Amino acid sequence: MEQQQNKALRVLVSGGGTGGHIFPAISIANEVKRRRPDADILFVGALGRMEMERVPAAGYDIKGLPVRGFDRKRLWRNIAVLRDLRRSMKMAREILRDFKPDVAVGVGGYASGPMLKEAQKAGVPTLLQEQNSYAGVTNKLLAKGAQAICVAYEGMERFFPADKILLTGNPVRASLLHCEATPQEARKAFGLEPERPTVLVIGGSLGARTINESIIGGLDTFKQRENDVQVIWQTGKFYDSQCREALQASGAKNVVQMPFISNMDMAYRAATLVISRAGASSISELQLLGKASILVPSPNVAEDHQTKNALALANRQAALMVPDAEAGERLVATTLDTIAHPDEIALLETNVAAMALRDSAEHIVDRLFDLIP
Repeated sequence: MEQQQNKALRVLVSGGGTGGHIFPAISIANEVKRRRPDADILFVGALGRMEMERVPAAGYDIKGLPVRGFDRKRLWRNIAVLRDLRRSMKMAREILRDFKPDVAVGVGGYASGPMLKEAQKAGVPTLLQEQNSYAGVTNKLLAKGAQAICVAYEGMERFFPADKILLTGNPVRASLLHCEATPQEARKAFGLEPERPTVLVIGGSLGARTINESIIGGLDTFKQRENDVQVIWQTGKFYDSQCREALQASGAKNVVQMPFISNMDMAYRAATLVISRAGASSISELQLLGKASILVPSPNVAEDHQTKNALALANRQAALMVPDAEAGERLVATTLDTIAHPDEIALLETNVAAMALRDSAEHIVDRLFDLIP
């Protein structure tokens, strides 16, 4: 540690593609900066993906690689994918030569593959952070060369060497954990009745078609139950106009719709029940905040890992799960039935809070600093 304090620390952070990869990466970087304000942190992501906007907005430099995921349905397209992979490996070597990191962090997603592989070949100590209960392909490929692997679920020895694993949980946005508003104050901030049970509908950072269509189909039902329930509905920007028009046509006054919620701390505080996809970040937020939820796993993800994430909670009565294919028929009815039973809400809250792993970023950075030569 004495050697670390004598020179500026250089940390490389790579990965992205979704908020589920980006939020933990930024949380880790923030914790490094909190401890070592002089640290030089460089992110490496995939060109055209969400991290290229979100990381600079958080105050960090980022370089983009032309890496793309393999197309498993149209195999002929992978000729171009392989060409971009070779370009990305070359660019990764140049980044290593110029930046000279002391340590590298990989948070998953195909963007981290070339960068972390080249870092390992160059002898840079590497730490992987795996958010899901079913490990991603990139992290599995990188595991042999990594010095440490931080995970959010027990039983990850089936994917990674047991002696490298540290159970830390997933870092979440710090702002979510420090909301001082009461549920009543939070509901009033959204223009809702302060004492009425409230459902928060979120579909991930880009929205979720199945969840949105299910809510559209249930707007008349919500309108009829105006005295029993109210809804905060984040649709994602791609579904904004469709959902807004459907809500206006329904005349439901107990539903507030928006493409994106900037004050998620207040939205969670307002919620009695949350409807969500089962991405790793969303589940970690529900656990840390102790929120009852109905999870609708996305079927459009690698290895169907969202279903495995959701089952990890549902099997412990820490959440309800509605499969994507059944959401149109069951989601609104399940929501109204659950809201009507406060005892069931309380059980879900107790059980999900018991699964929370706290201070994740701190534990990850503890291990990261152990790796620095």
